[in-house]
Amino acid sequence: MTAANHTIDSPDWLTGQLLIAMPAMRDPRFTQSVIFLCAHNPDGAMGVVLNRPVKAPKFPELLQQLGVEPNPPKRELPVGTGGPVDDKRGFVLHSPDWTAEGSMEIDDLHMLSANLDILRAVAAGGGPERARLVLGYAGWAAGQLDEEIKQNAWLSVPADEAIIYDTDYGTKWQRALAQLRIDPAQLSAGAGHA
Repeated sequence: MTAANHTIDSPDWLTGQLLIAMPAMRDPRFTQSVIFLCAHNPDGAMGVVLNRPVKAPKFPELLQQLGVEPNPPKRELPVGTGGPVDDKRGFVLHSPDWTAEGSMEIDDLHMLSANLDILRAVAAGGGPERARLVLGYAGWAAGQLDEEIKQNAWLSVPADEAIIYDTDYGTKWQRALAQLRIDPAQLSAGAGHA
């Protein structure tokens, strides 16, 4: 099932979407965050934050720590904080033109890999055409994300390739909201109920 076929009735209806933190988001780790949702099903949800770059380690330093050659790499990836869960582990969100054992297909346009093979391929100048490396991920227990959405903590929009892969971190939240034609200044922290 591709992201275009997802409905609210589908068990994985937000997979492949962007989550946008609303002002009601009380967790400072997610204030004004944009998250690419890699999985959303009855067991819970998992995604990676797109707009939190790390100051260190940079890609070459990370490769050195992991013993990945060549170093310096022929190609580099931006490195960000993907979320508070398992934050010492790296995940590469990437285009589907490269895959390895253990790579997870998210939808027709996105894969997630968490092995050294992808880092070796990128360091050698290859790998997927589009990719970003994040340390850690955001996770939700069964029903938790759905409840947070009902509490006005998140909005969702279709994935935007520029927001996913570019390094203009400071504008990702505003650009994601702009897809919904929402001015951030007009947002309220309270949830509305009919």
